[in-house]
Amino acid sequence: MHGPVLHPHTELRFINDTIGYGVVATRPIPQGTVTWVRDRFDQSFTAAEVGAMSPPYRAIVDKFSFVDRHGHYVLCWDLARFLNHSCRANCLAAGYDFEVAVRDIAPGEELTDDYGTLNLDVPFHCDCGAPDCRKTIYPDDLLRLGVAWDALLAEPFARLGAVEQPLEALSATTADWPRAKAACAGLEPIASCRDNYRARDARR
Repeated sequence: MHGPVLHPHTELRFINDTIGYGVVATRPIPQGTVTWVRDRFDQSFTAAEVGAMSPPYRAIVDKFSFVDRHGHYVLCWDLARFLNHSCRANCLAAGYDFEVAVRDIAPGEELTDDYGTLNLDVPFHCDCGAPDCRKTIYPDDLLRLGVAWDALLAEPFARLGAVEQPLEALSATTADWPRAKAACAGLEPIASCRDNYRARDARR
């Protein structure tokens, strides 16, 4: 099965006893393909709303949500919440509400994010196995590493209009899509991934 706002050529699979479940490609996903887009079914909570939740609900938000540029905790309703971290992630977001494949993803390969882009509340230890694993992922990684991630996004973003985009209809419903298409056409700069940063003490 797959969620409609995660790329349709994906499915949930058991990875191993350490990681648990993850999202895996069922067909080739070329570099520059939109792999996830935020949609109206995703739930959004302010920091105050999360703080007022009972412990069982708060635990779900803590485990499965990310914090957006507005400081809201976003809980994806589909399989996107099962994307695991990698210090060499194959999916990243520029300063828009969608992610792209930063390199070709082969069938059977797991789709991964870099959790350093997701406005963490606290650092966490990483043992992802990537050759350049950072070992500790910090809440301010988006600021410290954003220039490198922007450089990594430049080539796949230029391919945005050259590859099939199964999620384009959903992407086009967001305010970010016209800006992204203009950037792809060279009419404006690509929005930096650092635009997604929200300091923890600025959340409301």
